[in-house]
Amino acid sequence: MNAKLQRWQLFLRLVVTLGLMVVVWRAYGWGPGFGLSLLVFWAHAPFMLLSFAALRLVNRQESPSWPALLRAWWHELASLDLVFAWQQPFACERWPDASPPTAGRFRPVVFLHGYTCNRGLWNPWLRGLSEQGVPVRALTLEPAFGSIDAYAESIETAIRDLEQRYPGNPPVVVAHSMGGLALRAWYRKHGRAGRLARILTLGTPHAGTLLARFGRGRNGQEMRRGSLWLDDLAAQDSPSLAAELDCYYSRCDQIVCPVETARLPGARAIEIESTGHLGLVFHPRIQEDVWQLLQLSPEGAAAPVG
Repeated sequence: MNAKLQRWQLFLRLVVTLGLMVVVWRAYGWGPGFGLSLLVFWAHAPFMLLSFAALRLVNRQESPSWPALLRAWWHELASLDLVFAWQQPFACERWPDASPPTAGRFRPVVFLHGYTCNRGLWNPWLRGLSEQGVPVRALTLEPAFGSIDAYAESIETAIRDLEQRYPGNPPVVVAHSMGGLALRAWYRKHGRAGRLARILTLGTPHAGTLLARFGRGRNGQEMRRGSLWLDDLAAQDSPSLAAELDCYYSRCDQIVCPVETARLPGARAIEIESTGHLGLVFHPRIQEDVWQLLQLSPEGAAAPVG
């Protein structure tokens, strides 16, 4: 579903850009205006810059510096087109789930994407981990605009499958944005201490986000600050959840704000500097931390986590 929508969005961007180029060419020929008309394809860039600048006000107690915001904005532009113009609309099935005959030296890992995304978000991870022989499950959470509660069963199916294939070797879960809330919804229904080796949430709006006011669908409404769904989720969180969870967050996250909403009370919080919302998925520090969590001792027993 999301892949099809994103193909249409890219098609419309291309049509609008080409249409403007033709209008400018017919009116002014091959002058500088024709070249500048190409920039309409990136018309979202200045609006995104405004959203980063607004963080100086939104995150008043933890305000990021201007250089940090500019670095985050620039890298986010590259990440945005990589993800939404290629990985998700055209290559979401390029790297399938991996099930090596034996877990070998690695823990399994489950990847959960965020709002309006799909499993293609994780393609760079899937390629590298699959080639190393890591058991991998990357889900596309459906329905795209349904309740976050609806994703719990597909998460349970993936985790149960890994438990059956690799008994005694619980998986690590890496969840971006809304995916972290989906994991908490799964934990409320199916989770318990010991089923997972570790949970990492990357820019997850654990207490909602201001931008969810503009989100479509039931899941967008559920991520609004102060929503009944979030209040119920927090009230029903298992006492064991926070002890198993690491919250990676950034003061330069233009989607999950204010910044404190990305930190779950009682969980370990790890700040990633000068990084936007999508940039958290590709940050080297997070990739290294996940890689360390996936390692098993030479004897095959799990190395310590947490």
